[in-house]
Amino acid sequence: MSERLKDRIALVTGASRGLGRAVATALAREGAHVIAVARTQGALVELDDEIRAFGQFATLVPLDLGDFEGIDRLGGAVHDRWGRLDILVGNAAILGTLTPISHIEPEEFQAVLDINLIANWRLIRAFDPLLQLSNAGRCVFVTSGVGHVPRAYWSTYAISKSALEAMVRIYAQEVADTPVRANILNPGATRTAMRAQAMPGENPSTLPSPDEVAALYVEMVLPEFTKNGVLLDYQTWKGAEK
Repeated sequence: MSERLKDRIALVTGASRGLGRAVATALAREGAHVIAVARTQGALVELDDEIRAFGQFATLVPLDLGDFEGIDRLGGAVHDRWGRLDILVGNAAILGTLTPISHIEPEEFQAVLDINLIANWRLIRAFDPLLQLSNAGRCVFVTSGVGHVPRAYWSTYAISKSALEAMVRIYAQEVADTPVRANILNPGATRTAMRAQAMPGENPSTLPSPDEVAALYVEMVLPEFTKNGVLLDYQTWKGAEK
């Protein structure tokens, strides 16, 4: 392990599977202590086992991000235990039903916005004071291509991601004169359960794995990564790296 993130405190949402799990593991391999947030206790325990296998350990937080007061409580708990937060990765999201916008039930529309947008605002609200106490607070929020190139039938998901991008850019401007940097990452098509749900006929072997994509997350949370308010695309970054 290179331990580029040794002694950094990192919070990752949606950490029990897919990209979130890969990111949590990658950050731990770099020496960060990971606060892993997800709904499923069993999957979090499996993540902890994986992290312990290479000599690290995680703090497991079973939490539905629709529990907004729970996010506030988590902010207080992190303050009491560590007194700061160095890294915030807002990864958790739900897809919703891919259907004409006029067919979406109000409850589902609200549920997608709650997890993909409002929960991330609540994370910013709860953890900005702790990020300010870091010498290099780094935030990465996860978007999708449909957040800036809308696509028919993807309405609820696309709307939530478009609003997320605007929110993060606003936050980035507000923290520009502080040690905090906030950016957006578009992983693109990745071999995850959500991608399979959205594109059931696609061959997953043609897509990058979550572990491959997690490498960009790591780069974006390093103290020396000083870009602010930008959107990075994994495929573009990968091409530039070659």
